[in-house]
Amino acid sequence: MSNPSLLILAGDGIGPEVMAEVRKIIDWFGAKRDLKFDVEEDLVGGSAYDAHGTPLTDETMAKAQAVDAVLLGAVGGPKYDVLDFSVKPERGLLRLRKEMDLYSNLRPAQCFDALADFSSLKKDVVAGLDIMIVRELTSGIYFGEPRGIITENNERVGINTQRYTESEIERVARSAFELAMRRGKKLCSMEKANVMESGILWREVVTEVGKDYPEVELSHMYADAGAMQLCRAPKQFDVIVTDNLFGDLLSDAAAMLTGSLGMLPSASLGAPMANGRPKALYEPVHGSAPDIAGQGKANPCACILSFAMALRYSFDQGAEATRLEQAVEKVLADGVRTADLLNEDGITPASTSQMGDAVIAALEASL
Repeated sequence: MSNPSLLILAGDGIGPEVMAEVRKIIDWFGAKRDLKFDVEEDLVGGSAYDAHGTPLTDETMAKAQAVDAVLLGAVGGPKYDVLDFSVKPERGLLRLRKEMDLYSNLRPAQCFDALADFSSLKKDVVAGLDIMIVRELTSGIYFGEPRGIITENNERVGINTQRYTESEIERVARSAFELAMRRGKKLCSMEKANVMESGILWREVVTEVGKDYPEVELSHMYADAGAMQLCRAPKQFDVIVTDNLFGDLLSDAAAMLTGSLGMLPSASLGAPMANGRPKALYEPVHGSAPDIAGQGKANPCACILSFAMALRYSFDQGAEATRLEQAVEKVLADGVRTADLLNEDGITPASTSQMGDAVIAALEASL
């Protein structure tokens, strides 16, 4: 059998630096765990625009459609702010999500014990936190029509349309229920059924899908109340499923419970391919951080943990994913930290490559 295939799109800013550490770890799994991947690299975002005049070429898009999973670093930077909206770096990422039909965005919010003091909440509120937010990614208000800015009664009017079909809600709901079955069998659906018709439909469809998962405890919550509860008592949740707009907001709020964006991975999953693996793109939550690009200061852990998610959700290697996650946790517990994870003066932070090397050392120790 051929090796599973990966397309690496390192992107812009700190993307190439953090992805270089992931490449080390991919090579380690091939050499030490007999888990080999066929890896190809290409351009996305600003780097693709610089080379080709577009943030994503048709050829790169075709590669992304053909591989088992895509690993992406980050896109964007201030030098591209002057570009037309249609060719901004972020359009490359949006095209990947849309054309691969990656409708289920998985955003974990896990607070490692060693980092509990970095959260803005009290340590006892966040210590041991491990929740998953499932965000619908390809529909809703970000994609609905009509949209735009028009002139009406001699003034400008901004229009965006919140639109969901039953099938769009059903498929992301099933993704969330399946995930809940693999975790704590507890799912909370969040919408605004009190003021939005799309929220009423969302609640009705999720409830209907829930009948196929009697083992999962399903609850419903208005999204604004959910935001409050995430700040008050986040450990009451296991899996949360919500729409595109609310998922964007709630997952960012949950991210800060953990103390650092540099620690947070994500997965965007679509329908199964012919080989049974889902269409998939994995990326860290953080941006391109152009202010520290090229300085060896970036934290590679979010990108490393994104690869761990790929091991779990694309390649059915849950045990190896856990091995990698535990290696990251050990490194943090041992006090190895990049600058974003230090709150004391006088301590020399680890560089990006030193952090990656420490994770590999922890992997070696796990054998």
